[in-house]
Amino acid sequence: MAALFYGRADLALSHYDARAHLVVARRILDSLLPGWQQIGAVWLPLPHVLNMLPVQIDAWYRSGASAIAISVMSMALAVWALARTIARTTGSVVGGMTGAVLLMSNPNVLYLQSTPMTEPLLFGTALLAVSLTIDWLDRDPSGRAAPAGLALTGAAMTRYEAWPITAAIIALSGLTMVRRGRSVRQALIGCLRLAVCPGVAVLLFVVNSRWTVGEWFVSSGFFVAENKALGNGLVAWDQVREGAYQLSGTALIWSAYVAAAVVVAVFACSRSRASIVLLLAPVASAALPWYAYLHGHPLRVRYSLPLIAASAVLIAVAVSLLPRRLRLPIAIIVIALTTIQAHPLDRTAALIVESQRDAPNKIGRQAVTNYLVRHRDGTPIMMSMGSLAHYMHDLSAYGFHIHDFLHEGNGELWVYAFRLGPRGFVKWVVVEEKAEGGDALFHRAQRDPHFFDGFTRVAEGGGVALYEVQGSGFTARTLNHEPRIEGAR
Repeated sequence: MAALFYGRADLALSHYDARAHLVVARRILDSLLPGWQQIGAVWLPLPHVLNMLPVQIDAWYRSGASAIAISVMSMALAVWALARTIARTTGSVVGGMTGAVLLMSNPNVLYLQSTPMTEPLLFGTALLAVSLTIDWLDRDPSGRAAPAGLALTGAAMTRYEAWPITAAIIALSGLTMVRRGRSVRQALIGCLRLAVCPGVAVLLFVVNSRWTVGEWFVSSGFFVAENKALGNGLVAWDQVREGAYQLSGTALIWSAYVAAAVVVAVFACSRSRASIVLLLAPVASAALPWYAYLHGHPLRVRYSLPLIAASAVLIAVAVSLLPRRLRLPIAIIVIALTTIQAHPLDRTAALIVESQRDAPNKIGRQAVTNYLVRHRDGTPIMMSMGSLAHYMHDLSAYGFHIHDFLHEGNGELWVYAFRLGPRGFVKWVVVEEKAEGGDALFHRAQRDPHFFDGFTRVAEGGGVALYEVQGSGFTARTLNHEPRIEGAR
């Protein structure tokens, strides 16, 4: 219902990253150089691999329908895993229902699960990993850890917030084993058994990054370090905390503080219920935005959203541990307070407002779009996918495909055109000049005043400029519907 609501309100693809995720999934097969190298090295691969085939259908690519379906199913998985864990470990149905309602009534969570964004898949895989790891600990931590390890791998290959969550799950599993009487050596062996699958996956990811972009891990170059928290850990933490307040109000977060204390107390007092401490693991997601802000990443309220899920989890387990007669009244009070502060389907919710930041630029870029459509000749267009993937998706409404663009994923074609200048490689160049301080092409032209020799600026709008080659600097032929670039220096 929420997906239909936001779709009819034309908000499903309003966030530029929502369109960009569709582009990355599409480009694996639809590209000048299709193949596994198109999976990318900045965003983690699982969401794009899952959506790789569905988005080859133009209608699903343009509407985001398949990716939205993945988001909806991911939230269903998250709620199931949460409710199952609470009911199995505490026997409380009320606690499980409380967590489900708190998670799915938040307007920002509901909105994001109605888009192609990747946070819903993070929630689903992370909560499944917590549930299966608790199963493993309660059954026999000296036995097979494959189900839990595979769930951790899914989370670790979805979003970077899952990396500290995975580390927390593994560490808390070790503490649980020690709390239940196992030796430190046995606990370490169990942790290693749990860490094998996600560890191998992360290793393969960084090797692929090195192979495709020449860096083991891409941590810079896609934002301007302009955050006032740069180098100040306390300010960075305040920004993470304030982001959580904006997304939920104070009632949810303060209730979660109390719930976290309850979970720690249960761990300290009860060996049989010690595995409940793993429900603290989602809180570790805060480490990623804190680290990003500390290094100057622009403030984004969306980065605090995993803390809303973490809060719902903690409150659910705390409610389930109350005396039976208090569970329902306390659950009703907490749910009432949180929904008053952040009621479902609120069109003014913080994340919905933030997601529309690109709307004025989208309107302004129409001048560039109109010129491209009028003068389109089938030759490649050089454009940075790192900065303008969302615009590539916008252009799909006018019949453009990903193989119409020369972008960073095209290996040496991009490298030579970027280093030597686009003349002789492409006829068209689109440059982002304002957002996030400008894209790679903009900064390359700033360093090299001859970069656009032979090109004329023919259109601009929404912070984007379009350059067209003049004279006979580029010729292109088509062979089997694939463009051949000639004139390479």
